[in-house]
Amino acid sequence: MRIFEAGKAAVLAGLVASSVALPETAYALDENAVIQEQEKRSPWAVFRFAFSAYKRGDKEEALEAYRYAAENGQVGARWKLARMYAEGDGVARNDREAFKFFSAVAQQDVRPGSPDETYVSDALVALGKYLKTGIPDSPIRANPLAAQEHFMRAAATYRNPEAQYQVGRMFLDGEGVAQSVQQAARWFQLAAEKGHAGAQAMLGHILFESGRVVKGLAMMTAALDRAAPNDVSWIRAMQEQAFALAGESDRRTAIALAHDLRENGFD
Repeated sequence: MRIFEAGKAAVLAGLVASSVALPETAYALDENAVIQEQEKRSPWAVFRFAFSAYKRGDKEEALEAYRYAAENGQVGARWKLARMYAEGDGVARNDREAFKFFSAVAQQDVRPGSPDETYVSDALVALGKYLKTGIPDSPIRANPLAAQEHFMRAAATYRNPEAQYQVGRMFLDGEGVAQSVQQAARWFQLAAEKGHAGAQAMLGHILFESGRVVKGLAMMTAALDRAAPNDVSWIRAMQEQAFALAGESDRRTAIALAHDLRENGFD
């Protein structure tokens, strides 16, 4: 059911409930005129209605409202549509549609610190990941150089920790850029200081491989304790391999240091 056709009463109720003021003369108009006037006036109001609909589980209504707000320039609505398509959330998963909406968000010229910064930096990271591997059965092919450019913009301009981590991985692997362990460590350090567990683990691995056994092992151990579920397996494998190679004394010291890192941070 489309909210701006069959569900206009629901939209009106949502907009009124969100405290959006209508002109006094609007109350004298019929419901259709009120909705049309409100749609012209405030994509932000429709975005707020979409958010409310999404939170209460009415994802079909939310999708239509987000789409209207997105078509009328609401950056947050474009980002939410991209996320819904990317995750198959309330709609069939469609990476090409997600890529399209993420691209629309990333094209915005948003200053660091603005309310829309998070939307743009997240969109840049999402596009970077798509471009890193490509999207099967689509014109979007793997393009490591373009991926690196998207990650770098999010990492340098918006200080996005996931982007900083991704830039570090690309420098470490020489993917889209000249390989440089030093540059990789620099970007991992920036992300690690913001609490990114993957970056903490990778920085620990680099330190371990360079001979700083205790610090490296401690960082991998601390990172494992705070890792997201999808990162646990590869961090554990890396940490256990390092743990097996370390001497008993280094292991004991690293465990104690890992506790300190968890308490006081990685900076």
